[in-house]
Amino acid sequence: MSPDDAAPIIETVGLTRRFGERLAVDRVDLAVRPREIFGCLGPNGSGKTTLMRMLMGLLAPSEGRATVLGCELPGDAERLRPSVGYMTQRFSLYEDLTVRENLTFASEVFGLSRGETRARVAETMDDFTLGGYANTRAGDLSGGWKQRVALAAATIHRPHLLVLDEPTAGLDPQSRREFWEKLFALAHGGATIFVSTHYMDEAVRCHRLCLLRDGRVAAIGSPAELCAPLAGRVVNLHVAEPERAIADLAAEPLVASTTQLGDTLHVLLGPDAPPAAEAAVRIDRFLREHGHHDVRAGESEPNLEDAFVALVVAERRIAEPDSARPGAGAAP
Repeated sequence: MSPDDAAPIIETVGLTRRFGERLAVDRVDLAVRPREIFGCLGPNGSGKTTLMRMLMGLLAPSEGRATVLGCELPGDAERLRPSVGYMTQRFSLYEDLTVRENLTFASEVFGLSRGETRARVAETMDDFTLGGYANTRAGDLSGGWKQRVALAAATIHRPHLLVLDEPTAGLDPQSRREFWEKLFALAHGGATIFVSTHYMDEAVRCHRLCLLRDGRVAAIGSPAELCAPLAGRVVNLHVAEPERAIADLAAEPLVASTTQLGDTLHVLLGPDAPPAAEAAVRIDRFLREHGHHDVRAGESEPNLEDAFVALVVAERRIAEPDSARPGAGAAP
């Protein structure tokens, strides 16, 4: 049986959570496959942490249902916990304890016997290359090593599912890369990983991901699947005065958004724009008419940030009447 045919590790139907009048998670439907790294991508306040807490059985849903590893939540939360590892956004281990003491304590919390604890701590220290820090207080570690210890503690009982809430926030690029290499090794070893992030370069590493906005799932798919609809809708520009060009392009109806990447302007075209090759010619002409010279424009490949922005733009278009949209009524 392939992973696609197996029963989902996580399945939610209409999962909803309210805090008073505020709707934090809004009718989320998900199905996470065995041994995949499933990402939850969204800005701060989009509902990622609330969703994860419901998947762990730490928070009861207001509506809907969630099944994780065959356990109905929140009712079966106690039965679920021995099979799940969880990392919160902040370092949650004891900073006054050494690395070895933290791992020992985590093993005991998960119910391992004394003999199992000794063997598992030694094995985990080796797997995560923590031997040189065995007697170092956790509070004295750098951010990257703290997260490595936290991941080691979350996996010391060999869970079937890892739930990681923005685990690399604040880490340097090298530490983030090493952390993700370890996640792939864990997935290869049989674990399923549900990870939230707001880093686009991390989201592209996931097998599949959902784009979460205002508590709602805006899209689900692999990074390639999410970017595919935007083929032919992205233009890169090189201009002498990028800041002024960004301001001028705000009045161009073809343009949905513009962002600066070094000396290049990355332009996402609106859904009603012509293909990128034709749009590039029109944008080139538009900028020259506004006093820009030495303009170079050409089609570019879309990225995940484009996919997310495109979804936001589409929602805005639905919410606004035609007369309220930028460029409404203008000639194409």
